[in-house]
Amino acid sequence: MSFDIDVTVRRGEALVGATFATEARATVLFGPSGVGKTSVLAMVAGLLRPDRGHVRVGGQALFDSERGIDLSPQHRHAGVVFQDPRLFPHKRVRANLLYGARNETRLGEVAATLDIAHLLDRWPRTLSGGEARRVAIGRALLADPHFLLLDEPLASLDRTRREEAMRLIERVRDETRLPMLIVTHDPEEAERLGGAIVRM
Repeated sequence: MSFDIDVTVRRGEALVGATFATEARATVLFGPSGVGKTSVLAMVAGLLRPDRGHVRVGGQALFDSERGIDLSPQHRHAGVVFQDPRLFPHKRVRANLLYGARNETRLGEVAATLDIAHLLDRWPRTLSGGEARRVAIGRALLADPHFLLLDEPLASLDRTRREEAMRLIERVRDETRLPMLIVTHDPEEAERLGGAIVRM
């Protein structure tokens, strides 16, 4: 099973959480802004501690409140791509890609898959939104993750760049075979990218 999630956390006055289990290669958390999708993603990544529940990915328990399991983010082996690409402005694209890389020998392969080989010597400030998003996905893949978490990966892109990014995510989904959990509020993205859709 790719994802087996049952988590709840209190955020201010509201309870935020989700319960789902899916074997789909790509699972989409779908719903309007403010419903807690990113909080659920953060709980899966280990960046936000649930008050109760469990997080299991590929059969491995990453968090279980009853069993006292709470792996740190670095031991969860998640490749996380935030809505903001969060590239280091003082490092060129090559150095950004290799930051935290567990397997530097895959740089050429990943750069070719994402069509960013020609960007390796560029500075982040010179990249378009779509290019920066591809570099962020490449950095996540080079960390040799067990699964990918993408938070609104197509947000703020114009229609052309959005279509390019959508095709890229489809390629990553189909070629890497890594379980993916994708947050979106866009119904077209949800239907096209998700093998399973969790409505929040």
